[in-house]
Amino acid sequence: MSAEEICYLPARELARRLRVRELSAREVLQAHLDRIEQVNPQINAIVTLTAERALSEAAAADERLARGEEAGPLHGIPVAHKDTHDVAGVRTTYGSPIFADHVPGSDTLVVERIRNAGAITLGKTNAPEFGAGSHTMNPVFGATRNPYRRELSAGGSSGGAAAALAAGLQPLAEGSDMGGSLRNPASFCNVVGLRPSPGRVPTWPATLPWEALCVQGPMGRTVADVALLLSVIAGHDERNPISLDEPAAPFAGSLDADLAGLRVAWSPDLGGLPVDPAVSAVLEPAVQVFAELGCRVEPACPDLASADEVFRTLRGWLFHAGFSGLLEEHPGKMKQTLADNIAFGATLSGADIARAQTRQLELITGMREFFTQYDLLLAPVSQVPPFPVEWEYPETVAGQPMHDYLEWMRSAYSISATGCPALSVPAGFTGDGRPVGLQIIAPVRGELGLLRAAHAFEQATGYGNQRPVF
Repeated sequence: MSAEEICYLPARELARRLRVRELSAREVLQAHLDRIEQVNPQINAIVTLTAERALSEAAAADERLARGEEAGPLHGIPVAHKDTHDVAGVRTTYGSPIFADHVPGSDTLVVERIRNAGAITLGKTNAPEFGAGSHTMNPVFGATRNPYRRELSAGGSSGGAAAALAAGLQPLAEGSDMGGSLRNPASFCNVVGLRPSPGRVPTWPATLPWEALCVQGPMGRTVADVALLLSVIAGHDERNPISLDEPAAPFAGSLDADLAGLRVAWSPDLGGLPVDPAVSAVLEPAVQVFAELGCRVEPACPDLASADEVFRTLRGWLFHAGFSGLLEEHPGKMKQTLADNIAFGATLSGADIARAQTRQLELITGMREFFTQYDLLLAPVSQVPPFPVEWEYPETVAGQPMHDYLEWMRSAYSISATGCPALSVPAGFTGDGRPVGLQIIAPVRGELGLLRAAHAFEQATGYGNQRPVF
């Protein structure tokens, strides 16, 4: 088996071969290190590489297996972690010059769980400054480029993770999602990204104990691989008060399911958002696949009119809580758009935040009622296909001006405000070769049904099988 073949094996199959010793952890790691050396300079996805540490971990993993010790579900699988997530002893910059030389002393919980499952730490993947924005560029490492067309953005904020997956640099990835940061880069890079329900993947450390807008979650090249990683990182943690005390093991099982009779709503613009015609042209035929799978598909959209106010208010509050002290300590060291978000947060009153939370409850209630009539909602992940890597954000969408670096992400962040789990699955390519993802949305805590539906779509279409050319 060639190194490239190893690098593109599905994570579930790779894990199986490692457990039965058809492949060694050292062999798998070396294949990925060779691939990184060949490809990463062209896309800048992995920004810190821990090759020596990884080689030592891989050797230790092989030795444990040779002694007959039990192998974890991710035994020997190399994983690079998002550069906004702490890894003990590994440079973690958050994409900020303030932390350019920062080396944390402990792992974040999601990293800890992945490592405890047997994964090998490969390094760190690129992210925008403090994860702010859905285009991966920062003053420490520069921009991450799209593996399918290197002059385009890989999306963000988990753009380095998505690009590394698409390019065969790692089999699995973790990321975070406030306004689309797992879904948008998955859409741009032709991979799968899942934003779970709040509490499904507990976050620790955390700034605010009940915060539910930003979640962490899995990415992979297939839906089944995403489900495998979810089975590792999900589950209760007593330090996080909103973490769900539900078993995660079912996610690692078979996702095969008959979708006949499923009630599916399709909203091409989520209530009137501007959508690039190139995106619509890809998604319209993709949606019909659900009808071919036996689903009852009809046009429908929940009332998301208040989602913009809810998201922007709560995001501003969270950014002020998390970064205002840092901005005061290091004036002029943050990108202006991020500083503006923090400043907006400072203007919010208790009444503003209470109103946003009240309106969010109305959104959640409306979605619950919507999902008594439908099992799933289909929509665009992103309102645009990948755009030039030099841009901070697209200034127009379908002829309508975008007033800031958030507005073009409304198709993703409107769903964030509802608390519903949502997944981006490859849905095809534009005429000029830009990937487009389909967003599948399920009721709160409905991840298993969501994964099964996405798996069926993926198996019926095979869009995710198309690889970038280097």
